[in-house]
Parts: sequence; structure tokens; C-alpha cells
Amino acid sequence: MAGERAAGLVRELHRAGGGNLPPFRAEGLRQALEEMRALYERNQADVSEAKSGRTDLIFLIRFRHCCLLRNQRCVLAYLYDRLLRIRALRWEYGSVLPNTIQFHMSAEEVEWFNRYKKSLATYMRSVGGEEGLDLTQDIKPPKSLYIEVRCLRDYGEFEIDDGTTVLLKKNSQHFLPRWKCEQLIRQGVLEHILS
Repeated sequence: MAGERAAGLVRELHRAGGGNLPPFRAEGLRQALEEMRALYERNQADVSEAKSGRTDLIFLIRFRHCCLLRNQRCVLAYLYDRLLRIRALRWEYGSVLPNTIQFHMSAEEVEWFNRYKKSLATYMRSVGGEEGLDLTQDIKPPKSLYIEVRCLRDYGEFEIDDGTTVLLKKNSQHFLPRWKCEQLIRQGVLEHILS
């Protein structure tokens, strides 16, 4: 039946689940594209005959055209979904993928992953000052916006966004907004007290 090879690729991805990357089916993709080429060539021949007066071929031409469009949508959905999964793997595993996952990728997908990885690294270096900003850290949002911190050395007055000032003295403990404290934690002025 027309379109089964392309639809089979999409069904296989659906069965694999959202996070898994099944092996790339180059042969199935080649067969789907070959079927599309054959449908197109048959349509071209029938269009020439239909122009010469055979109106009985119009419905067959339309049917083949619908099959071509369906195959095209299935092939594009297959390739696009694989790229989305590969992009998600970069955020899950980091810049180096395990060999078991790379084994399931085509050469073009590996090349795309490497370009995406470089592009993401360039962007992260350009944001956040001298050190850059690692967007792959803290993927999940914090459970609370405030954290308890202890001062490791005298710092002086520290102003919070609401205008409140807090005196940061050695060994004092405070309950402060997480995002305001992160820089001081990195500088070694504060330490996060885990509850």
C-alpha cells in the first residue's frame, strides 16, 4: 500500500518513546523516497495524458499526489523528531554522547549534533560575563526562591531588591533570595546551608 514505508518510520519512533533514540533506518528512508519518486514519475506521465483529453486519470493523479504529500509529511516528521530527540540528548548527557546512542545515529545526525554543541557553547560563552553562563546547570527550577546561607567572612551591608539591607558578618546566618546570593556563594563570601 502507498505510504506504508514512510508511516512505518514514524510508528517506530512513536513506539520507542519520547526519550529513546531508535537506530536510524537509512534503508527504510531510502525506500520511502524511492516510492515517492515512482509516484511522482507516474503522475507526470498521467498528467501528460490528462492534458491530451483523458479526464478519467484526474482522480488517480490526485490520489497519488495525496500519497506523495503524506509520505513527505511522514519523512519530515521522522527526521525532525529525531533531531529534537538528539537536541534533548545534548541537554541530558552533555557535550559527549555515550557510544550506545551515537551508534544509533546517522553520520549527518552526528554532524548536526556537533554543530549544535558548538553553537550552544559559543552562545554560553557570550552570555554571563568573562566566565560565560552554563545553561546546562540547574535545568530543574529550585524548590524555593529563598535559601539559608552562612557568612564565611565579613562583607558589610547587602541590599536586597525590596530595599532591605542585611549586615553580612562572619558566622551569621540569613534567609535570602537564591538569585541574589549565587554570586556571593561563588566568591566564597557565603555558603549555602543545606536543610
